[in-house]
Amino acid sequence: MDHLVLKIILREYEIKRNRAIQEAETRKRELLKVNPKLSEIETELANLSLQTAKSILQTENENQKKLLADLKKQSAQLIKEKNSFLKNLVKDSNFLKPRFECKSCKDTGYIEKDGISTMCNCLKQRIFNTYYNKSNIGNLEKENFKKFNINIFSNDKNQELYKSKLSPRENMEFIKEKAQNFIKNFNQPDEKNLLFTGNTGLGKTFMTNCIASEILSSRKNRFIPNSTCHV
Repeated sequence: MDHLVLKIILREYEIKRNRAIQEAETRKRELLKVNPKLSEIETELANLSLQTAKSILQTENENQKKLLADLKKQSAQLIKEKNSFLKNLVKDSNFLKPRFECKSCKDTGYIEKDGISTMCNCLKQRIFNTYYNKSNIGNLEKENFKKFNINIFSNDKNQELYKSKLSPRENMEFIKEKAQNFIKNFNQPDEKNLLFTGNTGLGKTFMTNCIASEILSSRKNRFIPNSTCHV
């Protein structure tokens, strides 16, 4: 994978994440401006957070637990009051939260679980689409398996002419089956790649676009196959 492409995409993610956070802050400021009571609650919560931090640093160990429990109780009460107040003001409970495009990764591109960071599916798809757009693949609406007509190929067998014991139709049925198996197993690490060879006009580009169309519609993502299989 081109690291420059990934860097550019992650910068786009950072921009849209920051935009979502800023928009949430704007909604919050506007709401606080016309609702002094809500502003007071926010100020009290901020002060409690400062008190909690100071208490951890300054209070002796034996008194910390009680003090922190009291502060936590006060904070919970204020949050409850705030949520009740918001419920009466706005119908959407998520009104003040950032509206990220991807709820799974919150527009970071990565998901953290058990200390392990993995690439989110949305980022995989974004990378896939970028490479797809660069590949100059043709019109997939016209070239896909729904438009595939096996009957246009001759069913006559002529080994001398076609260099094969199979008729052109049988050969295309074989290639189509291989292509569909490739699509089915596309995300499997040990799945081999396909290489189409032959003269112009045999349908190599059409079949390639059929495969691309199916993979895109099923949202499968894998960019570098392990090896090559000749068809």
